[in-house]
Amino acid sequence: MIALLMRDLRLAVRAGGGFGLGLAFFLIVTVMVPFSVGPESDLLARIAPGVLWLGALLSCLLSLDRLLALDWEDGSLDLLATAPLPLEAAVSIKALAHWITTGLPLVLAAPALGVLLNLPLEGFKWVVISLLLGTPALSVIGTFGAALTVGLKRGGLLLSLLVMPLYVPTLIFGAEAARRGAMGMVVETPLLMLAGISAGVIALMPFASAAVLRINLR
Repeated sequence: MIALLMRDLRLAVRAGGGFGLGLAFFLIVTVMVPFSVGPESDLLARIAPGVLWLGALLSCLLSLDRLLALDWEDGSLDLLATAPLPLEAAVSIKALAHWITTGLPLVLAAPALGVLLNLPLEGFKWVVISLLLGTPALSVIGTFGAALTVGLKRGGLLLSLLVMPLYVPTLIFGAEAARRGAMGMVVETPLLMLAGISAGVIALMPFASAAVLRINLR
């Protein structure tokens, strides 16, 4: 499993869908928002948690179309399906590799980008915590979408259309937790809901992804 994880990490970076692309898109979204809504500090402070969460979500989408496509093209996916390692575990490893190369850098960059949006000082901690709880779910759900569209030519747009509705609950509770934290309000309810969504997705979605892959590989 460690060897598979290291292989997927190297592939993610070499394919151009890892650290650089996601962070660059996250930066672009954060920089463009003040130009579009104006330089009003109070307005930026109110929308900063939602903007950071939306930017992180869209950045995660960028590399999903290559998540399983490289393995499909070189035949590695067939080998994984017949390997002693359960396909559910292999899918989980790929989701973990995607989170390490995409989700984790976004979590670490969020406080720095929050400064550009005049994020209140109280909100930095909660933005990081909410992203830490929510971005793993984005990677796991994205892996399921990649399994559905693997082997399809130009499946990137279809993948985004399939995954975006599944991302909505995570976005709602993640942004709400960050917003409440920035305003000094109670954050337990949205954080618990966010943690519950992530736990349920991580526990159940790999089985759905593996089942879809088995059907596509027949």
